[in-house]
Amino acid sequence: MNPPAVPGEHGNAPGWTPIAEEALRAARVLHPEGNALPRPTKRRVITVANQKGGVGKTTSTVNLAAALALHGLRVLVIDLDPQGNASTALGVEHRSGTPSIYEVLIGDVSVTDATSVSDQSDNLFCIPATIDLAGSEIELVEMTSREARLKEALTSQSLDAMDIDYVFIDCPPSLGLLTVNALVAAHEVLIPIQCEYYALEGLGQLLSNIELVQAHLNRDLSVSTILLTMYDGRTKLADQVADEVRNHFGDVVLRTIIPRSVKVSEAPGYGQTVLAYDPGSRGSMSYVDAAKEVAERGVEHQEAS
Repeated sequence: MNPPAVPGEHGNAPGWTPIAEEALRAARVLHPEGNALPRPTKRRVITVANQKGGVGKTTSTVNLAAALALHGLRVLVIDLDPQGNASTALGVEHRSGTPSIYEVLIGDVSVTDATSVSDQSDNLFCIPATIDLAGSEIELVEMTSREARLKEALTSQSLDAMDIDYVFIDCPPSLGLLTVNALVAAHEVLIPIQCEYYALEGLGQLLSNIELVQAHLNRDLSVSTILLTMYDGRTKLADQVADEVRNHFGDVVLRTIIPRSVKVSEAPGYGQTVLAYDPGSRGSMSYVDAAKEVAERGVEHQEAS
């Protein structure tokens, strides 16, 4: 028996139900045959930073990475936050004693040896964060090239060996030495901004720090992407914040906006990205759309330059 016809957007076809439509969307997310995203001509290393907590930074990191991986790209997530939330969401072991980004930073372990494959895609990799990372900033102060430890560890040879297309670095909610290491190691910065009151609070300080890193440590760094998160269409404030951010930052702001979603919030509690937890949800589809924008914009920019 053939399944009922399900419309893409309208609920007026025979056999249509909301559950059937969500199932169709989930199938498209999990099996994107013929919709592989373009590989960048040069590997992209993207730091996801915002010292303000609760803006969807880790959530955006893991879900963008998962969306790119599902569409045929090989993605490495580096969890640089001692809380280890990105490691949890990707289903990667991060108990104390596990080879992690801490050992990479102090030079005890190579990037390759610290990398694990996520249980959610063969194209998705993670260098986890353990509790040992919590005291690393104090240790790094005494080390040579303390701001460039991560950059020195992320050698082209090690990333080439894993055939990585994208590296996403998830930063802690601070502007300390770990975040500086992430900015020095990256080519691009992605800033998540929530569509809520005080959204732009502290953003000036982050941009000032990025400019300092550009001037003294990494001339190739640029703010390439701003992603609006936690959008609630029921409030006028959300639209006002989105308009203000677009007016101020222009084309670096993605067209796709991530809605406030219970499913997105629940997924990490199950050790999953929202694409694995509920692939047909609005949150999942929004991250897929955002990932497509990130990939297509990156290729266009590389071709132009």
